[in-house]
Amino acid sequence: MRSILVLLSFLTSTATALALVPAVPAGAAGGSAHGGDQGGDRGRVAIARPAVPRTAPVPLAPQASPRAALDTAGRILQGDTRTGDPSATVALRDLWLARPDLTGADAAEAEAILARPTDGPDDPFGNGYSVPAEKTCGAHVCVHYVASTADATPGLAWIDLTLATLENTYAREVGELGYRAPLGDGTHGGDSKLDVYLKDLGTGLYGYCAAEYRKKGRTASGFCVLDNDYSPTQFPSGTSPQDNLTVTAAHEFFHAVQYAYDYAEDPWMMESTATWMEERVADDIDDNRQYLPYSQLQAPYVPLDAFSSTYGFQYGNWIFWEYLSQTYSQGIVKKAWRAAASPRKGGGRYSVQAVQSVLKAKGGLTQVYADFAAANTMPGLVYEEGTAYTGAPRAGEATLTKASRSWSKRAEVDHLAGDSVRVQPGADLSGGKWRLRVRVDGPSRAASPAATVLVHKADGTVTRMRVRLDGRGRGSTLAPFSAAKVSAVTVSFANASTRYRCNQKTSLACSGSSRDDNEKFTVRTTATKKHARRG
Repeated sequence: MRSILVLLSFLTSTATALALVPAVPAGAAGGSAHGGDQGGDRGRVAIARPAVPRTAPVPLAPQASPRAALDTAGRILQGDTRTGDPSATVALRDLWLARPDLTGADAAEAEAILARPTDGPDDPFGNGYSVPAEKTCGAHVCVHYVASTADATPGLAWIDLTLATLENTYAREVGELGYRAPLGDGTHGGDSKLDVYLKDLGTGLYGYCAAEYRKKGRTASGFCVLDNDYSPTQFPSGTSPQDNLTVTAAHEFFHAVQYAYDYAEDPWMMESTATWMEERVADDIDDNRQYLPYSQLQAPYVPLDAFSSTYGFQYGNWIFWEYLSQTYSQGIVKKAWRAAASPRKGGGRYSVQAVQSVLKAKGGLTQVYADFAAANTMPGLVYEEGTAYTGAPRAGEATLTKASRSWSKRAEVDHLAGDSVRVQPGADLSGGKWRLRVRVDGPSRAASPAATVLVHKADGTVTRMRVRLDGRGRGSTLAPFSAAKVSAVTVSFANASTRYRCNQKTSLACSGSSRDDNEKFTVRTTATKKHARRG
């Protein structure tokens, strides 16, 4: 990663001074390879997304029925991708899981959709090769291709580049980072190596990896399909074909890795960690910045585990894993996948349970999540590339003066989400004895509320103060507030609840619904002057 001033002591200490990094102009979301807030998901067609509303309900993708999973996967592979669709990888995973519940013609259609391209031209959707295929293999991956028809590659140089890219991806993700290798598939494709097929996938569909054969526990082998050339006429994003190949390989290969842990994991964790992996393999391309407007960095009021086909939060929230990686180590993501694969009744831990497990020794999910929410109000101070990120919007802000010393704001916060307010001292509060009393009135302890005060000082440092909340969710603290020394105070508050009613056919963690959405927080601020003690 490019080196800038990184001040991670903020992330672990109770009150820490930070050197100030120049702010980024509003709206500067970074140099997206696909241009701003456009789509470009690795396994789906690029779709422009609307702005994320703060107050209106955000549409979340429901869990598909077996028949709906069949229809969705079929449409995506035909190039008919709609705003309400998941990525091709998740759509095929869901169809694969639903396959045992389909019968007759539906079952046959599912088998055809889930087939490899080399299974022939009988696929009713035309996804099979219509001419004999050839292959070239490296130590861990085999690339399959054809020399004619629309699926043909530009030539042997592209085939060699694809194989080298995939082997480099294997070396990085499995060899260096230590993730499990994709599981072998016996002799399918000719041997047990991971098979990757090159096809003309159509406009905007970059690639996908499909689960195929169940192994021990909730693990499976799989195969991947990548576009045959990433032609600029089909991918007019301004990103070079080679860069598209590099990023797609990093993302999709990690889905094959995920199947070696838990093929049935919650989709937000699958996609957010695969997008995070792009930063490990293809950091210089910075393609994943395009999703940050649809992340808790810029939409903190949307739950962390949201999977929305309209907005793509599941891609944008790679920033959560980036925060954990830079705060602790990048190995924490691997620990989360190991925890997700750990045996429990009914299978492995679901995503949020896995996160809770690995953060238990770090102070617990509630405190870590509160620190994450606070950090997102000033990304330039926290993330290595944070000067290119736009910080979290605020629920409100005010300037306090001698004539107007008090201000309050009320907000409703869903589970695993947060918000913030900002208060500035007026010029007439310049004496050294001015303080800001901050009172937080949140939900009860059962909803895991948390609050953090950040004091932005005039000398360019920031001090963090955690607000201790009692069992009723109430707490207060005093912060410096002299205009001569303090430029502003930010109060960040979070609903870190992980209480779910699971198996409710939603796209959230454990397919559940939260028991603690729309929790009310009220922040009251008052400028007060410290008086000298009497003798």
